[in-house]
Amino acid sequence: MTATGAIEGTPPAGLPERKGGIRLFGGPGRYHQGPGALDLIGEVAAAFGPAPLVVGDAHVMAMLRPRLEALLAGAGLRPAFRTLEGEITRPAIEALARGAETASVVVGVGGGKSLDAAKGVAMILHAPVITAPTIASNDSPTSAAVAIYDDDHVMIAVDRMAASPACVLVDTALIAAAPASFLRAGIGDAIAKKFEAEGCMAGAGLTPFGTRPLVTALAIADCAHATILRHAEAALAACEAREATPDLEHVVEAVVLMSGLGFENGGLSLAHSLTRGLVRARGARDAIHGAQVAWAVLVHMAAEGRGDDEILSLARFYRRIGLPVRLANLGMADPTETEIDEMARLTMTAPHLANFAVPLDRAAVAAAIRRAEALGASV
Repeated sequence: MTATGAIEGTPPAGLPERKGGIRLFGGPGRYHQGPGALDLIGEVAAAFGPAPLVVGDAHVMAMLRPRLEALLAGAGLRPAFRTLEGEITRPAIEALARGAETASVVVGVGGGKSLDAAKGVAMILHAPVITAPTIASNDSPTSAAVAIYDDDHVMIAVDRMAASPACVLVDTALIAAAPASFLRAGIGDAIAKKFEAEGCMAGAGLTPFGTRPLVTALAIADCAHATILRHAEAALAACEAREATPDLEHVVEAVVLMSGLGFENGGLSLAHSLTRGLVRARGARDAIHGAQVAWAVLVHMAAEGRGDDEILSLARFYRRIGLPVRLANLGMADPTETEIDEMARLTMTAPHLANFAVPLDRAAVAAAIRRAEALGASV
């Protein structure tokens, strides 16, 4: 999902659980990826009408607005531009949408915050949305989810669009030019989706669409996991060198497309549930979402009863690419028993705990945290 602490995957308000074994597969209408993909924005936006509304934060607007203006005007369009200031609150989204009722399509450009703001505006305007990420820190570009915060950066809701983004433009030249820390966070978020989709399938939970998971989603999430293990180290090196190499292309596809399709059609589970505790935890609350989820995967595996060797193998991979293996790596040095118990208590408030092979209680979650911490200390 999006910024630090975002919790993905709750079914949209008003969407009933689908009965009778009906399953649903959803995803973006089109997905374009590669160096220069942003140059397609005029052609893509023109298919929806003459008046696109472009939403981004101040940094993105300063960096890309002249290029966007030229591309959209060159396609014969009359774009309007709106800048997101501060948090993605409901009043902020309403302000961005005000006076834009004639927009033919909303175009979100930037990181997760800008893309979620664009999705929120599109919901108000009943317009399609195009997403064009400038970083790959999560799978927000392909997701129908919109994280809503208050002014203190406390997430208060996850809204969902009626449909997935109409088109996603992933310009890997922009991704390669961004700090590698964003891609590392995206890797941490994406690697969880295999374990969570498996947990949802084994348990009795639902996907964000309100349906049981699809085998297709498990295959996609498994491919994302395998792709990351194979290419992540080289992809991060390419990002440090600001080069859009084949390894980078593979990992960006896993982080943005496969991860998004995996969680929306396969469901989330304990790993994302643990962020409920992490966003309140001393020190760890300030860690980026993908780093929180990466650590939580080790706890998820511990709760499943997987062997030490399997958990340690992933932890060693984390060490090689700079992801956390202990709470201390998230900024929470020397967690107390009380803090671990409180983290477990908050985890139990998440909506994804039914997406697990066996019932979980607070004590089981706390025990899994302690086991993961002990194993992480040995790496």
